[in-house]
Amino acid sequence: MARQRMILKTTRQKEYELLDAGEGQKLERYGSYIMSRPDPEALWKKSLSEKTWDEADLKFIRNGTKNKWIIKNGIPNNWDINFGGLDFSIKPTSFKHIGLFPEQLPNWEWMEKLINDAKSSHRSDLGAESKNKKSLGRTYGNEPISVLNLFAYTGGATLACAKAGAEVAHVDASKNAVEWARKNAELSGLSDAPIRWLIEDVTTFLKREIKRERKYDAIIMDPPSFGHGPKDELWKIEEDFLNLMDLCRKVLSPDPLFILINGYTAGYSSIVYENNLLDMMKDYKGKVEGGELVIEESTSKKLLPCGIFARWERK
Repeated sequence: MARQRMILKTTRQKEYELLDAGEGQKLERYGSYIMSRPDPEALWKKSLSEKTWDEADLKFIRNGTKNKWIIKNGIPNNWDINFGGLDFSIKPTSFKHIGLFPEQLPNWEWMEKLINDAKSSHRSDLGAESKNKKSLGRTYGNEPISVLNLFAYTGGATLACAKAGAEVAHVDASKNAVEWARKNAELSGLSDAPIRWLIEDVTTFLKREIKRERKYDAIIMDPPSFGHGPKDELWKIEEDFLNLMDLCRKVLSPDPLFILINGYTAGYSSIVYENNLLDMMKDYKGKVEGGELVIEESTSKKLLPCGIFARWERK
């Protein structure tokens, strides 16, 4: 199986840009507002002046165990931007995130292309087995493609796939995150898109889908280091990730389209996820690629590392 190392880069967009980064901070523009936040990967000197940084509309401050936002008067608690052809509600949270990960744009574009290409492809080589599979859709002809998005957060990947015409099962343990994702779908004109919004523990959900013989043509996942399900189910990546991959393998359709694993867990390499995909997809014709997700500073053109990814696509 082919294997390729990559750097996926997000550059300046109309309503988003990374203005500067350095000295453990990043300065970004989301729509009309500029914010600064900590970023441990930005271990170099800033390019812009301290005066420019001080003029940010929102600043996330860490002081020991206490975190807080300092927000200028007149700045709203949340606002909407268009990014990647989708609309998102931006909302500062107590844990620094704002509901959007711009570095994922190249992955969204990759998924949209694969879905659109598959929709236009009329294939009939699956045989009788595929006719009996229980799935949200199929990857052939005019039938919808079924996508499973695990640890789906505020729905960027879900909306990108739905926009391309796929049916999506959006699974996250956080009720607030799922509600936020539904709001983004509404903003993006996708309220009526075939999306199943599921507040579930991922492992519990997959085991149930296996019993139901439900199959998916594509799987997206963003496994955290540590977390709890809605019924306080415990997740630890070092203990549960391999089992997650086994469960995902059992819900794949006979001729899957793609799999994407995103990683923000400190200490892991994308090679770890690539190796898992090589094992998982060894019986399928396709290619594995992985590497880093980065955002380019609009000032100096330096690249800010933001995460890792590994992905498989059908040949």
